[in-house]
Amino acid sequence: MPYAQVAGWGMAVPSRVVTNNDLVEMGLETSEEWIETRTGIRQRRLLAPGEATSDLAVTAAQRALEVANVHPADLDLIIVATCTPDHPVPATASLVQDRIGAGRAGATDLNAACSGFVYALSLAAGQIESARVRQVLVIGADAVSIYLDWQDRETCILFGDGAGALLLQSSEEPGILSTSLGSDGSGASLLMVSAGGSRFPTNGDALRNGDNHLVMDGRQIFRLAAQMMGKAAEKAIEASGLTTEDVNLLIPHQANGRIIEAAAKKLGLPPEKVFANLAEYGNTTAASIPIALCEAIEEGRVKPGDNIVLTSFGAGLSWGSAVIRWGLPLPVEVSSWRRWRRRLGGRWSAFRSSLRKRGRRVRSFMDRKYN
Repeated sequence: MPYAQVAGWGMAVPSRVVTNNDLVEMGLETSEEWIETRTGIRQRRLLAPGEATSDLAVTAAQRALEVANVHPADLDLIIVATCTPDHPVPATASLVQDRIGAGRAGATDLNAACSGFVYALSLAAGQIESARVRQVLVIGADAVSIYLDWQDRETCILFGDGAGALLLQSSEEPGILSTSLGSDGSGASLLMVSAGGSRFPTNGDALRNGDNHLVMDGRQIFRLAAQMMGKAAEKAIEASGLTTEDVNLLIPHQANGRIIEAAAKKLGLPPEKVFANLAEYGNTTAASIPIALCEAIEEGRVKPGDNIVLTSFGAGLSWGSAVIRWGLPLPVEVSSWRRWRRRLGGRWSAFRSSLRKRGRRVRSFMDRKYN
């Protein structure tokens, strides 16, 4: 039986940065300190006018193919995990397939909200393991900002937009060791956009009532996410034949700083074995795990032979986890600027501004990479 191995990776985020202070200046009844203390988020990226989910997905896909040195025409299947498609019909994956030139690939969308990427990864690995396909592009892409009520501080402070992609290839060496998926539809109303489907079509009444906005029972979601992300990870680790002591890095869904801490604590993993970039991007839904994995690779946190655990929780309710044995050498130059950004934390913006004022030559590089 062949294995599914990661061969390429890529991410894309919008250029528009919205800080906590920006939200306060927009009239949201909160403060920068309240948002960061409650969530761990300092800023998020939001779509600019004219941008759509497929634009981010295409860029992430092209970067993953470039890393793997694979031509789009060689792809067998494209799966886009998203709950914010460009259109109800057709699938966003079909739009991506056309724009990247993957002429012979099948293409489909998958909606499991924040758990979508792990679900898509599991399905893609199964297709490869069954020998039906050899190369699958798995993309998590979302723009939940389109559903937000910007006066609801329980939801609008949490989310950002983005996309991340992994290219999976058939391999003789173990890659995706195991996955664990779960759902409990009885909790669907805890995190929902009511309007826009066949039950409540988007019409004048829905818009007037705000049914096109995301609503969330934050207290219940927090409790369940902290519990189920850890349980899903435990189940996947057990299925892989490993123990938590064998885990080199945990990459959880980037929903809330306290949820990430709770999941790591349940697994008994120290902070140095947990990767988080929530502060910079917020909750990018299905994109959060692949974006975090891309940044972990760039920062040198991933090495050949490492056992990496991905775990997620989202609307549905849904949850999922995957264990990856990393098999690729990583000739990636770690960005010193990214290390400085993490070290400075909230002081990064002031540091960047001071460099701009001095007219340093690094200015254009920084603007391209981080704005």
